[in-house]
Amino acid sequence: MTPPIPVSPRKRLRRRGQVVLSGALAVALGITVASVSGTASAADTLLSQGKPATASSLESAAFPASNAVDGNAGTRWSSTFADPQWLQVDLGSTQTISQVVLNWEAAYASAFTIQTSANGTSWTNISPVTTGQAGVQTLNITGSGRYVRMNGTTRATPYGYSLWEFQVFGSGTTTPTIPTSDTPDFGSNVRIFEPGTAAATIQSAVDSAFNAQLRSPTAQFGSQRHVFLFKPGTYGRVWANVGFYTTVAGLGLNPDDVTINGAVNVDSGWNYGDEKNATQNFWRSMENLSIVPEGGTNRWAVSQAAPMRRVHIKGNLTLAPSNQDNGQGYSSGGYLADSIVDGVVSSGSQQQWYTRDSRISRWDGGVWNMVYSGVQGAPANAFPNPPHTTLATTPVTREKPYLYVDSAGLYRVFVPALRRNSAGATWPNAAGTSIPMREFYVAKPGDTAAKINQALAQGLNLFFTPGTYTLNDTIRVTRANTVVTGIGFPTLIPSGGVEALNVADVDGVKVSGLTFDAGTTNSATLMSVGRAGVHTDHAANPISLQDVFFRIGSSVQGKATTTLAVHADDTIIDHIWAWRADHGGAPTGWAVNTGDTGLIVNGDDVLATGLFVEHYQKYEVIWNGNRGKTIFFQNEKPYDVPNQAAWIGPRGNGYAAYKVADAVTDHQLWGGGSYAYFNVNPAVRVDRAFEVPNRSGVQLRSVLTVSLGDVGTIANVVNDTGGAVPNPAGNTTPRNVVAYP
Repeated sequence: MTPPIPVSPRKRLRRRGQVVLSGALAVALGITVASVSGTASAADTLLSQGKPATASSLESAAFPASNAVDGNAGTRWSSTFADPQWLQVDLGSTQTISQVVLNWEAAYASAFTIQTSANGTSWTNISPVTTGQAGVQTLNITGSGRYVRMNGTTRATPYGYSLWEFQVFGSGTTTPTIPTSDTPDFGSNVRIFEPGTAAATIQSAVDSAFNAQLRSPTAQFGSQRHVFLFKPGTYGRVWANVGFYTTVAGLGLNPDDVTINGAVNVDSGWNYGDEKNATQNFWRSMENLSIVPEGGTNRWAVSQAAPMRRVHIKGNLTLAPSNQDNGQGYSSGGYLADSIVDGVVSSGSQQQWYTRDSRISRWDGGVWNMVYSGVQGAPANAFPNPPHTTLATTPVTREKPYLYVDSAGLYRVFVPALRRNSAGATWPNAAGTSIPMREFYVAKPGDTAAKINQALAQGLNLFFTPGTYTLNDTIRVTRANTVVTGIGFPTLIPSGGVEALNVADVDGVKVSGLTFDAGTTNSATLMSVGRAGVHTDHAANPISLQDVFFRIGSSVQGKATTTLAVHADDTIIDHIWAWRADHGGAPTGWAVNTGDTGLIVNGDDVLATGLFVEHYQKYEVIWNGNRGKTIFFQNEKPYDVPNQAAWIGPRGNGYAAYKVADAVTDHQLWGGGSYAYFNVNPAVRVDRAFEVPNRSGVQLRSVLTVSLGDVGTIANVVNDTGGAVPNPAGNTTPRNVVAYP
């Protein structure tokens, strides 16, 4: 933040508006004066106006980069008071550039260049180092590129760089428009059923998908993807067993528009090598439908990356496998949101679970860490006995966008509205915006990063269909309010060490329903949100990430230093699983699938609801921003530490799972668990699971540690508080800290 300063000569200049040079002075300085609203010549086209713009910094939120390309000479971009700084515009496709017009405020550059780039990363100077001057400056240049920027190296005043307008002119040649449709082809991995479809046909389809995975040694990291969509109506007896990379969803505007009689079922006993447990029931989902369960109870015995959203269970719901008794049938955490369960929810063997903004009649059970926010009917806060952590509301929510079909048979995506201090389900009659599918590019496996970026440059949203996508370049989302969503666990795999997805520091981008696999060449990050060092207030319209899952090693021996970096203020992280794999279709190991950190938060006022981060080799979560909040955190430390000497952190043995930076003055966490299972070397220990500054504004509630099977040691829960596990009282008995400090 820039501290208040007294009124200066620069402030007085601003009050008079923009400075206009006399013709004589302009000639003396070697600058061409042009009308900002004019064009370079009859043949030239203004290419930059209204296009996405970004900058190295902002003096404040009142002076965003977009002001310099809005065609309004009364609004401006202004940087912080430092060198160097830059402002760039994305023209959407490669263009031939003939002229750049800069309308400087009184704070101008005494040295700058104009640069172009094809990818926003590698830059070429298309002007010499140039001296600016307050007023309008026109540069006739020759070059080409998609991205054009003013790169300022020296300021002429003690203040920043400030432009009323930054205009790029050129030939106006554009890339051909990508066609779209309101009735798109979603590909062969998506089956769409209607109420008139014979129940036997539906049953055959879901059985075929599931039975191909039954006790299969390759299915967990296979390329198969299945989506079963149900148009509005009532369906006869369907028993849908749900396997890996399988989604079952309704196509109504509300969950009760689709009713399935039978079950959408997940149980143990089918997974190769782990038939007795449900701890590997990953990567599957159920959304936007109602179920009348056969026998009165629907079973959903899942673990990580298996969300249930916008579901109405017209009966009971059990989250444990059918063999949960007698020391078998373990299950290990899941996520339920925006749902209604008319009957009882039984968590059974679930070790941890997060439920958000729903309505239930009653909740039975709890092992270590059961967390509820905004849940009507939730049990009272009682951690650790029983282990319920309950918040009456959720601070900020925006439910995940979802696909539906309207009364005319056209496909649309509904984007629910932002809610504050929310409780209960959003439906029916949810507030939000409906977007026709013609405003989306429907991506299919085989699409290149160039094609996807072309669609974004065209102003389209993105809808990923099921499959795998190999990316040799970064997908760049630069337009505010862009929706990037997927169905059926579409998987993005970067090649050559690129970042897979980059979201600019703009309002309201929604990213959901994507899975990222690190490539075999190390990526510095797999995904980033915002820009490091930039703090723009997005509170009124935050960026949101929902059901976004990351894997470092799985089907390939992937590598990534940081999985997800969140720089943008006010971002909502709603259910992610960042996983450095402890097993995979390709071999895993300490020196094989390397990854330092799952999540780094540099933005202020970031909220995480449902944060799962596991097995990274250094701090697994690093929280540098202020006023951050996390509701539910689940972690396992890396299994494969070879010895203590290989795992010494800045403050002793190992690295904490959740690190709040020393400079942070305000942070809150409710319901966090970290578990150790050092099976490669049980002598390994970590000094603490949570590492935070000792300040009254940094508060942890309901946090715990467990040594799974007493394999390995966590010496303390928070800093030097809480005691060690293994707990002498018995096997896998947790250590609990109700409140810190």
